[in-house]
Amino acid sequence: MSPEEKNGGPSHTIAVLVENKFGVLAKVASLFSARGYNIDSLSVGVTQDPTVSRITLVTRGDERVLEQIRKQLSKLIDTIKVMDMVKEETVQREMMLVKVSAPRRERAEILQIVEVFRARIVDLSAETLTIEITGDDGKIAAFLELLAPFGVKEIARTGKAALSRGPRTLKSVKS
Repeated sequence: MSPEEKNGGPSHTIAVLVENKFGVLAKVASLFSARGYNIDSLSVGVTQDPTVSRITLVTRGDERVLEQIRKQLSKLIDTIKVMDMVKEETVQREMMLVKVSAPRRERAEILQIVEVFRARIVDLSAETLTIEITGDDGKIAAFLELLAPFGVKEIARTGKAALSRGPRTLKSVKS
């Protein structure tokens, strides 16, 4: 069994435009819960139109499962548009804060890693550094792998943000 099969299939980023109303996010979450689908990452925010929010979520499943998810999301009364970002050329980023053990004798090495990855130190204590990094899945995974030997104490991730490349927008996609 491949790692993807163990985790429920390949990863898919789905963008959903919804009415910016009380309870809409709860409806989306309950849709996933009721069908036994997991949400690996979730990011929600108001768009340039204050009456519309954009939900970007990452889930796993084969094409059949993803088609069901897209159909079910489209049926929700407050949904405006749904787009599987995997079918698009996209720019995808996530921001992560990571707190790492940083005794003085190891700080220079950690700072070199931070510089190579264009991350930045946002907090410093006698024992730890808190680092902010933005990037795609591969960059963040590689960064964490290099920090692991120092002792990662805590991680906070924003969830993925994704936009189509070029002039195409989620508003221009047919539901």
